[in-house]
Amino acid sequence: MSDQEILPRISKATLEAVAADEKMNLDTLRARVHSGEIVVWGQADGAVKPMGIGTGLRTKVNANIGTSPDFPSLDDELEKLHAALSVGADTIMDLSIGGDIDAIRREIRAACNVPLGTVPIYQVAIEAEQRYGTMDKMVPDQIFEVIERHAADGVDFMTLHCGVTRQSVAALDSEGRLCGIVSRGGSMLANWMQANNAENPLYEDYDRLLAILKKYGVSASLGDGLRPGAIADASDRGQIAETQVLGELVLRARQTGVQVFVEGPGHMPLDQIPGNVILQKHLCYNAPFYVLGPLVTDIAPGYDHITAAIGGAICAAAGADYLCYVTPAEHLGLPTTDDVVEGVMAARIAAHAADVVKRVPGAAQWDEEMSQARGNLDWKTMIELAMDPGLVIERRGERATLDPAACSMCGKFCSMKIDMARRHAAKPVS
Repeated sequence: MSDQEILPRISKATLEAVAADEKMNLDTLRARVHSGEIVVWGQADGAVKPMGIGTGLRTKVNANIGTSPDFPSLDDELEKLHAALSVGADTIMDLSIGGDIDAIRREIRAACNVPLGTVPIYQVAIEAEQRYGTMDKMVPDQIFEVIERHAADGVDFMTLHCGVTRQSVAALDSEGRLCGIVSRGGSMLANWMQANNAENPLYEDYDRLLAILKKYGVSASLGDGLRPGAIADASDRGQIAETQVLGELVLRARQTGVQVFVEGPGHMPLDQIPGNVILQKHLCYNAPFYVLGPLVTDIAPGYDHITAAIGGAICAAAGADYLCYVTPAEHLGLPTTDDVVEGVMAARIAAHAADVVKRVPGAAQWDEEMSQARGNLDWKTMIELAMDPGLVIERRGERATLDPAACSMCGKFCSMKIDMARRHAAKPVS
């Protein structure tokens, strides 16, 4: 295939922008995009910032926003969008299921200068409910019509639950689960398949799906519709059966010239995370790996941004490429703007901690520069280097000290200040 066929809508200028930003050799980047190990979005001369996910690149962070039936306010979601971007979210996903979904998506797209993803099956289900009173009566053509609508609106990627097949659901059911199918899209499709005694249209007519994605230059995010939603359900037959299907679909997407990456769990004990990354990368031919968490315990509602950051750091250090944030509102309700900020920051910390281990260019240097500033009690530089400079300034102001060189934890007993004096006194007098 030519570059144009393999790299649809990816200009040389866009590849050069990503290579420069990531400190990666351009030929290496191009080769990894060709092989499918890296996915690239955006346009160097367009409204969407060029960005990549995959092997050798910084671990990226996604923030989910979107309305609910109880809270359908577009203004609230735009506020969350701007908050997420202000604290460093690399991408945004619009998961809206309340209000005028088409209008909301278009407004978010217009306001979002980073890659944007959606989950079309949500809108399919809502429109089927409105038309028939139940999603069970949905017809496959409606799925593809909504997918094309999203694509025409300029989204960069879509979560598509193509691996929820009759066979993979049967594998899940044969073993049993504490929490069953916890993916919203996965549960919708599994229920439709059972009610209609039919195969998943996204799997059965995958070529039709790929044709739409290729036409509009949209990437496929192959969704983990059977991801575990409890640590006791991790690595079970349903999860692995779906992953095997997704590997097959990765190859078919690449052969068509559609960029593709794969989503992963979910809830998972610490000791299973590295092995799951190795397995997913192997079964899915080293496609970029996008994970929700993983959450490493089920007992911390209200703090799941922390349980997800713990799992995300381990997962990304083991080779995952892209983290979906989890907010303190996970399992509890629609996130607030403050929840969004906390979720992004927790995921960014996890991503950076993994990048240090993966020796991503510049990652360890950032920490070294901060440590040097800390050792010199150089607060100006510490603030500049902080992930969230505003929070540093706020906390310093809340707990001000009479000694501007120290903090109010130790004051005049600051260990750094004492040691600086010791080292200065130990220098020989010339």
